[in-house]
Amino acid sequence: MTNPSNPSNPSRTRDTALSAPARVPTELTTSVPGGVGSSPHRPDAALKVRGEFAFASDLWHEDMVWGVTLRSPHPHALIRSIDITDALTVPGVRAVLTHTDVPGTNRYGLERPDQPVLAEDVVRYQGEPVALVAADHPETARRAMRRIAVDYQVLDPVVDAEAVVAGAAPLLHPGGNIVRHQPIRRGDPDATAPVVVRGTYRVGMQDQAFLGPESGLAVPAPDGGVDLYVATQWLHVDQRQVAIALGLPVDRVRLTLSGVGGAFGGREDLSMQVHACLLALYTGRPVKMVYNRQESFYGHVHRHPATLRYEHGADRDGRLVYVRAEIFLDGGAYASSTPAVVANAATLGVGPYEVPNVAVDCWGVYTNNPPCGAMRGFGAVQAAFAYESQMDRLAEAVGVGPVEIRLRNAMRRGSTLPTGQVVDSAAPVAELLRRVAAKPLPPPVDPAEVDLRQLPGGVANTTHGEGVVRGVGYGVGIKNICFSEGFDDFSTARVRVEAVGGEVAATVHTAACEVGQGLVTVLQQIVRTELGVRRVSVLPMDTSIGDAGSTSASRQTYMTGGAVRAASHAVRDRLLAMAAAELGATATDLVLAGGAVLSTRDGAAVDLAALLGADAVERTAEWRHRATEAVDPVTGQGNAHVQYGFAAHRAVVDVDTELGLVRVVELACAQDVGRAMNPQAVLGQIQGGSAQGLGLAVMEEIQISAGRIRNPSFTDYLIPTVLDMPPMRIDVLELADEHAPYGLRGVGEPPTISSTPAIVAAIRAATGLALTRVPVRPEHITGT
Repeated sequence: MTNPSNPSNPSRTRDTALSAPARVPTELTTSVPGGVGSSPHRPDAALKVRGEFAFASDLWHEDMVWGVTLRSPHPHALIRSIDITDALTVPGVRAVLTHTDVPGTNRYGLERPDQPVLAEDVVRYQGEPVALVAADHPETARRAMRRIAVDYQVLDPVVDAEAVVAGAAPLLHPGGNIVRHQPIRRGDPDATAPVVVRGTYRVGMQDQAFLGPESGLAVPAPDGGVDLYVATQWLHVDQRQVAIALGLPVDRVRLTLSGVGGAFGGREDLSMQVHACLLALYTGRPVKMVYNRQESFYGHVHRHPATLRYEHGADRDGRLVYVRAEIFLDGGAYASSTPAVVANAATLGVGPYEVPNVAVDCWGVYTNNPPCGAMRGFGAVQAAFAYESQMDRLAEAVGVGPVEIRLRNAMRRGSTLPTGQVVDSAAPVAELLRRVAAKPLPPPVDPAEVDLRQLPGGVANTTHGEGVVRGVGYGVGIKNICFSEGFDDFSTARVRVEAVGGEVAATVHTAACEVGQGLVTVLQQIVRTELGVRRVSVLPMDTSIGDAGSTSASRQTYMTGGAVRAASHAVRDRLLAMAAAELGATATDLVLAGGAVLSTRDGAAVDLAALLGADAVERTAEWRHRATEAVDPVTGQGNAHVQYGFAAHRAVVDVDTELGLVRVVELACAQDVGRAMNPQAVLGQIQGGSAQGLGLAVMEEIQISAGRIRNPSFTDYLIPTVLDMPPMRIDVLELADEHAPYGLRGVGEPPTISSTPAIVAAIRAATGLALTRVPVRPEHITGT
């Protein structure tokens, strides 16, 4: 199916301040309340506020037993032997399983099957699953787990990604330690320029820090298969991997989405899915598994830590002549989505700027650190911190301001990327920058009326304003939307319309995972808009319908929204054909409106519920975006991406230079969303993405020492709270992308990308320090 466009949808701009409700222009409203462009109440909102929403960790079955996982305490070790004898003697234990009990292939993986379901002869990271236990009570299972005796021969861990690229590390996988190397070459690789700035930057390992831990319930089925109810991001890719590990046909492994307490990329890989199913099939009983917070840190992938070496050359006016870069991404013990993260970091590695000469090399490598994979921003976050830091250095070298240097180099519609791809939709980089720069600055703290909550350190009373300095910084970023490089990216949706109690009702069925972002609401809005039906319900997401792809890459509103729109069009066409026969009219003269079919020629009408009677109209659509292609492995040239999203931030910070404490006073953000499908949800995504960017800038990092996680808890891994998030000024631009359904543009990731460099730039402006690493720690500011 081709990609429907909406060229009649004009570009619009919405300027929204968070202190006031989002204003919805009249041209965005539909004839049916709650359609595209409005902000209807989310169907799960009240349940979540009241604490009544059922998350996956709330799943229960009267016959269930509990599963737990024994994990390696070592980052790298050989397994000499595993003795489960003592564990089996614990009363209430139903099963103790090792790799020899995996009936299918003991390997899985998102992009390459390199990860064992249960470790065989070697463990490659701290926390790798080694054995499973099922018991009548979770504490019984944990007691038995502690009785499993594993004899390890501890090995030195490989922890340095640059050393891996240099070939100075022992082999961790049979195919070598390089997961992917992607060069990007454009123009003259030896170009010179009169102004040159260089820098080496480092990004720490960030966790998705979702609030709901990994959890699920596996129920053995009479046909010898299994039904799995689980919190995940991609039902069908889980299904395929689980089936291979269990040695079962795919149709005997059925998945249903349970309530998800956040994801941000951390649920794209398998965690407990195969383990719970194995135990369920072995015991013949439903098996529930729920990770605690510490196990969650071991049990899912994280953001790739990175080292980035950049050199920017420009003319004396600051216009870029060349960018050269080396990017080293630590993928940890297994590949996960590292190949795709490498592609993003490489292809987006110079930022939203016009650069005629580019030489970028990006490596993703295996180490014995925790596995890394998808997280909001997906490779673009690491690159943006480096290239935006470089732009600030270039501004200083040329003698212009940070906004001006970016304006002189800003990408626009028609610009050519380093991959050779031409940007063929709106790229309002300059406008976004001008908008955030034009926002009024927050007033300075009045020393005569000091409110401790307005100072770094807050109510801890560390300062009354002495030693506190203010800084302002800017950041802008670019992110690809949807899956790239020729991936067969599609979504499937079914829409059904029938009369219920004299009123027309519609149902939507997809396998697209609602992970808290509000997808269910948007799908309802689309059906209301396309069919004029007020009552729209969304069925539970499961694998009984075709694949909808992952809830990642800011793609679900684009992809599953496109599929629901296409299915709705097919339903509409059938309804109009039925009405045409009833009225003796031509379908092209009929429209759906207000629960009826109306003739635009003579005003004749037929009630839709009466037209349907006891019948229903149901259509299924499989929808794809326009084609992409893999970039050349040597030059990096190719039309790799579907769409680009852009956001800009201005950050204002106060810094206590004596204690190294930072308070983000305000964030301003401008972002082009193409079409605000749900204006309130758009604001929420921009706020949430900015919060995660703030976390990476000043507090969030998984501390790794010799391959071991030192802070696997929310006591020691710090995330922003409501007291850390500043007020935000947000401009939402709506510059329609004619290639996308409704002209929309993916929203979720761009604000995470530009917020981090803006905040760090503001700290630099306040302190005069170089600050080449995130998160910025107090000792980076104080020098102690």
